[in-house]
Amino acid sequence: MLSFWRVPSLGELSLVRSAYSHMNATWERRRESALGSYLRTQLVLWRRQPTVARVERPTRLDRARAIGYRAKQGFVVVRVRVRKGGARKQRPSSGRRPKALGVTKFTRGKSLQVIAEERAKKRYPNLRLLNSYYVGEDGVSKWYEAVLIDPQHPNLK
Repeated sequence: MLSFWRVPSLGELSLVRSAYSHMNATWERRRESALGSYLRTQLVLWRRQPTVARVERPTRLDRARAIGYRAKQGFVVVRVRVRKGGARKQRPSSGRRPKALGVTKFTRGKSLQVIAEERAKKRYPNLRLLNSYYVGEDGVSKWYEAVLIDPQHPNLK
């Protein structure tokens, strides 16, 4: 039984936590759990998919529900791949010393997550973006899932 006068043990805390908090804790410790190996195999499949791919259900249900996703008609989940790294700029055609070229060490004006959200909105112009969350990365790419809603759908009016 929980008491206000003592700190509850870890076993007692797990009884009161919701299923979504357990999902979140598993995600936070994904490298040590079986989830890490599962995600590595999924990344291999995701690399072969298009840059913007619609998915049947969210990979991270706890994050999706936290940002407003519900399992009903009118909600669309899209996985977007974005290339990692800084901005790559074209080299100037005239001669300069490398330091003055202005090609390397540029930081993007937008985060990779914002770029992923823009790609999802461009691919589905009739839908409205609710939010997005991180799902994975490898050496070259990062993946985000964006939750979109159909404002014209009768279930959401």
